[in-house]
Amino acid sequence: MAAGALQRGLCFRSDPGMAGEMETRSRKRQVVSFFLCLCVSLVACETIRYSVSEEKKSGSLVANIAKDLKLDVEKLSGRSLRLISKSTKQYFELNTGSGDVIIKEKIDREDLCGQSDPCLLQFEIVLENPLQLYRMEVQIDDVNDNNPKFSKNEFVLKIPEQIPIDTRFPVERAQDSDIGTNNIQSYAISANEHFSLDVQTRGDGSKYAELVLEKQLDREEQAQLMLILTAADGGLPQRTGTAQIRINVLDSNDNFPQFSQSVYTVQLMENSPQDTLVTKVEASDLDQGPNAEITYSFGQVPERVLKLFQLNQFTGEITVLGIIDFEDAEMYEVEVQATDGGGFSSRCKVLVEIEDMNDNAPEVTLTSLSSTIPEDSSPETVVALFSVRDRDSGDNGRTVCSIQDNVPFALKSTLKNYYELVTQKPLDREKVPEYNISITATDWGTPRLTSVRIIRVQLSDINDNPPVFNESSYVMYLKENNHPGLLIGTVHAADLDTKQNAKVTYSALPGNIGDLPFSSSISINSENGNVYALQSLDYEQTRDFQVTVRAADGGSPPLSSEVIVRVVIIDENDNAPFILYPLQNSSSPANDLVPRSAEAGYLVTKVVAVDGDSGQNSWLSYQLLKATDPGLFAVGLQTGEVKTSRPITSPDSVKQKLIVLVRDNGEPPRSTTSTLNVLLVDGFSDAYMQLLDVPQEEEQQDTLTLYLVISLSFVSFLFLVCVVTIIAIRLYKTRQCRERYVPSSRNFYFEPNFPTNPADTSVTGTLPQSYCYEVCLTTGSGTSEFKFLRPLAPSLPADPSVSEGSVLDSQINSQLKEKKESLRE
Repeated sequence: MAAGALQRGLCFRSDPGMAGEMETRSRKRQVVSFFLCLCVSLVACETIRYSVSEEKKSGSLVANIAKDLKLDVEKLSGRSLRLISKSTKQYFELNTGSGDVIIKEKIDREDLCGQSDPCLLQFEIVLENPLQLYRMEVQIDDVNDNNPKFSKNEFVLKIPEQIPIDTRFPVERAQDSDIGTNNIQSYAISANEHFSLDVQTRGDGSKYAELVLEKQLDREEQAQLMLILTAADGGLPQRTGTAQIRINVLDSNDNFPQFSQSVYTVQLMENSPQDTLVTKVEASDLDQGPNAEITYSFGQVPERVLKLFQLNQFTGEITVLGIIDFEDAEMYEVEVQATDGGGFSSRCKVLVEIEDMNDNAPEVTLTSLSSTIPEDSSPETVVALFSVRDRDSGDNGRTVCSIQDNVPFALKSTLKNYYELVTQKPLDREKVPEYNISITATDWGTPRLTSVRIIRVQLSDINDNPPVFNESSYVMYLKENNHPGLLIGTVHAADLDTKQNAKVTYSALPGNIGDLPFSSSISINSENGNVYALQSLDYEQTRDFQVTVRAADGGSPPLSSEVIVRVVIIDENDNAPFILYPLQNSSSPANDLVPRSAEAGYLVTKVVAVDGDSGQNSWLSYQLLKATDPGLFAVGLQTGEVKTSRPITSPDSVKQKLIVLVRDNGEPPRSTTSTLNVLLVDGFSDAYMQLLDVPQEEEQQDTLTLYLVISLSFVSFLFLVCVVTIIAIRLYKTRQCRERYVPSSRNFYFEPNFPTNPADTSVTGTLPQSYCYEVCLTTGSGTSEFKFLRPLAPSLPADPSVSEGSVLDSQINSQLKEKKESLRE
C-alpha cells in the first residue's frame, strides 16, 4: 500500500500505480500536489495528510506514523499512543506496537462523501507522557467502481416534423457516483441519418449532450426513430451506461414553451417543514389548444434532490418534501422542464440556497483526562484535553467554552477548537476532596445553543496535616494507692489526611516522676491514646506530675504534635494523725504539773498532732476519750488545748491520767490517742509531798536524803548545761522560729517527714505559728505563784516508789533550789 505524509508543513501524496495514461495523469497530479503543499508549508501547515484509495481491504496499511513522526517504536506503548477519530464510524485502527495505521473497515468513497472532492477523513494521534497531539487527514481517492447510469432505460421525445435543421434537443445526463476522470467524460449515439450528438462541458466540468437535427424529419417516411445513447467515463478500465431514445415524429407545433426566467434563485431556511413553498416556475406557449397546454417536470436532477423537493406538474410550484439540512448541502441546483401539448419543451434552472439555522449544539469531545491528581499539584498542571465542535457555520458554528467560577481550574486554548483544563490555584483535599467541573460550550447563534460536559476530578492525599489534639491540654485525676494497670484517661488526636497519612500513634516523651522515669509509672497505648498507671502512686510522695504526649501520623515524612498531660493524684485518707507532742514513744510518759490553785480555764498543756493527708483528710479534731476525773479537764475540739474545766478541789486525786483522742475528717475517719499524766501540786516541797499521801517510814529517810543530794547535784549540772545549750540553740534557731516551732528535745518530738509548719497543712488541730510555751517566774511571787506551760524540770515518773525513796522529792527540791537562786539574782 502506498501512503503519503505531511508533517509540519510537508504534504506528500501517493496513489496506487496505474497503467497507461491514467497513471501518467495521476503522477502529474501528485507532483502538483507536492509543490502546492510545499508552498503552503511556507505559511503554516499543522496537519499530516495521507491518501488511500477506496475499496481497500480491511487490514491494508495506510501509513506508519512512528516513522513519519520520527518516534521511537519501543516507547509507543509506554506513552499511551491512541487514535481518536471524529467520525461516527471507525475506518482506521492503530497498531500501538508498530505505529502502523491500517484500514479497519472497507471504505466506499461514494457513500462517505458523495460528489465532494477532496474526500477527507480526520483523526488525531495522541501521545501522553509528555502530552503530544497530531492532527491527521486521510484523503480517500476515487476508484472507478461505478458505471454511468441513466434515470430511465428509455426516453421519449416528441418532435414535430417541420422543426428546422440544427435544432437541438437536450438529452438527460447520465449519473456516475465516481468523480474526476472516473466520472462521465463522453456521450455517443448510435448511427443514424437524422441526428448527431453534440457533447459540451459545463462550468463545473460535467459533461452533457444535445441531439442536433441534421436532416429534416418526415413523419410520413418514418414516424418513429430508435436511438441508443451511450455514456462513458474516463476510468481505466472504462465503464459505460446506455439508454434508449425513442423519437416520435409529430405534426407541426411551431412554438416552444418559454420560461419567465432562465434561472430562478431562491433562499430556503434549513429544517423548513414539509410542503413549504420553495418557488414557483412559470412558462408560457404562444400556441393555442393542446399545443399550449404546459406540464412541468424535473429535468436531470440527482436522486437525492427528488427526495427533498416535489414539483406540481400543473402549477410549477416546488415544495419541500424531505428534511433540509444545511450541514448536508449548502445549495441545490434543480432543472425544471416545461413541455407543451405538442411535445415542445424548454428548461430552466432553479438554484436553491440553503440558509443555515442554529440547530446544532456544540459537541465537547474528551481526548485525555487525569481523573486523579495530587493535592499539591503546581499551577498549570494539565488535567484534561478536549475539543469543541459545532456543525453549524458562521456565527452559528463559532463557540466559546467556559467553566464555573468557584473552582481552582482554568481553561487554556491550544490548537484550533482544543482546550486544556489546567490547575490555577493551590488545591487542598481536606477542604474539597473532589470537583465536578462543568465544561459549558456555547455557540454564537440566535438563539444560542449550549452543551455541558461534566468532568470529575479527584484529589489524592499528601501528608500535609499534623495530628491535632481535641484539647490544648489534659488534666487527669488518679486516686492514690491505685491498682497497677488502671486506666487514667484518654488523649485523642485527629488528622485531616486519609489512609496511612491519618493513622495516628501516641507516645510519651522521656521524663521523670521524682527520681523515676515516666516509663516505670505511666504507659500510653500507641493505638488509642489510653493512659495507664503501671504502679501504685502515693499522694504524700507525689501530688501531681506532667507528661508530654506526642501524636505522630503515618505519613512520609511523618508529622506530629505534642500536648501536656497533667496527672493529679487525689488524696485518700490513708494516714492516721501523728502526735507531735507529747511524745508517745518514750518508755515512761511525761508528767504535767498543775498547781491546785489553778482556776477554771487554766492551760495544762496542748496536744499537737499532724496528718500526712491533705484537705479534709487532715482536718483534726480533739476530744477527751478517758480521764481519771472527766469533769476536771476539757480538751479544745479544734486546738487540742487541755484546760481545767473547774477549780481544783482538795478531794481531786493528785495523779490524773487523760487519754485524748485525735481524729481526722476523712472517710472513713482515722484516729490515734495520746496519754497525758497530770500531777496536781500545791508547791514543789512539803506541800507537794503531803499531797502524795504516801506513808513514810523512818528507815527510808537516809536513802531519800541521799537521793535528794544526788538529784540536786545532777539538776545543778543539768541546769548549767541547759543554759549553755539554750543560748546556743536560740542563736542557731532564731531564723527558723518564723517558720516552725521545734520543742526542746525533752518535751517535743520533731518529725522531719511532716510539714515544717503544722498550721499550714491544717485549718485546725495544730499549733499556731507564733504559739510558744515558756516558764515564767515573777519577782515577788510566792512559792505558790510558780506558773508554767511546759515543765522546765525533767518529767517525773507516773508512779514513784515510796519504799525506796521518793524521786519526786529530790526533783521538787532541785526545782525549789533553782527558784531560790533565780530570786536572788
